[in-house]
Amino acid sequence: MREIKWAVLGTGVIANQMAEALQKNGKSIYSVANRTHEKAVQFAKKYNIAKVYDNMNDVFDDPEVDVVYITTPHNTHIEFMKKAINHGKHILVEKSITLNSDELNEALTLADEKNVVVGEAMTIFHMPIYKELKRIIDSGTLGKINLITMNFGSFKEYDMNNRFFNRNLAGGAMLDIGVYALSFIRWFMDSKPTKILSQVKTAPTGVDEQAGLLLMNNEGQMASVMLSLHSKQPKRGMISCEKGYIEILEYPRAWEATITDAETGKTEVIKAGENADALAYELADMERAINGDTACMHLEYTKDVMELMTAFRKEWGLKYPEEE
Repeated sequence: MREIKWAVLGTGVIANQMAEALQKNGKSIYSVANRTHEKAVQFAKKYNIAKVYDNMNDVFDDPEVDVVYITTPHNTHIEFMKKAINHGKHILVEKSITLNSDELNEALTLADEKNVVVGEAMTIFHMPIYKELKRIIDSGTLGKINLITMNFGSFKEYDMNNRFFNRNLAGGAMLDIGVYALSFIRWFMDSKPTKILSQVKTAPTGVDEQAGLLLMNNEGQMASVMLSLHSKQPKRGMISCEKGYIEILEYPRAWEATITDAETGKTEVIKAGENADALAYELADMERAINGDTACMHLEYTKDVMELMTAFRKEWGLKYPEEE
C-alpha cells in the first residue's frame, strides 16, 4: 500500500502538534503551505519537511499530495476545503470544521461528487478512552444515560484583536470551545438533541464570550453546558446514568475517567490512551478512512454538532461577516 502523503496548511500551534503526531506514527509531513512564506520555510526546517510552496494555493495543484490538514482560522476553512476537494485531495480540518451548516453541507456535497474523504479533527471522536467508555455504556452495566453536564472555561485577556474575541476571525466561545462540549454530548447521547435553550453574554466585539446551553433529545436524555472565554473552569464532563455516573477531566484530550457506582459509592478509574497522543489518534483514523473505513471519522456527529452550533447562534442573532 502506497504511503499517504500529508500536506499541512498553516503553521500555528496545531500544525506543530500535527508534525509531532505524524512523527509518533512513524511518518512525516510531505509539504507545508502558509500565507507568510517565511513562516512556512521556518516550519519546514524545524520538522525536516522537503517541500515548501511559494504560493499557498500551490498545495492544491501538487499531484503528490494525498491529504491536506487545514489548520487556518475557522472563517477560511470553507474556501480551502473547496479548493482541496476540487483538486481531489482528502481533507482533515481543524475544529470547528466550518462556520455553519450551510458551508459544511456544501463541502460534503462536493466531496461526494469528487469521491474524497472529509474529516474534522475532533479529538473526542478518536481518543481511546471514549471508545472504551462507549463500550462500557453499551454493555448496560450502568443503565441508561439520563443527563450530561459539561464545563469548559478559559480566562482570556480582553484583547479584542485576539482571535478569541475577533469577529473578523470567527471568534467566540461556541466555535472555539463549545464544539468540544457538544461533540462530547453527541458521542454519548442516543440521538441528536432536538430541543435547545440558551443564554449568552457577548463580548464588546459582539461574539459570544459566555454561554449557558440546555439540550434534550427525543429519548429524553438531557445535557447542560457552561462556556466562558473570560472565566476559568475545569474542562469537566459528567455522564449521569441510572446506576452510576462517569466523571472526565480534561475531556478534550482525556485519557482516564472515574466511574462511581450509585448504590455502593465505590469508584473505579478507567484508563485508555495518552493525552499527548491525541493528534496521533486522529491522523491514524484519517488514514484508515482514506483506505476505506470512513465510519471511523464519525462525520454524522460532526454534522449534528454543526447543526446545533448554527441553531444556537441563530437564536442569538450572531453572524460573522462571511454570513451577512
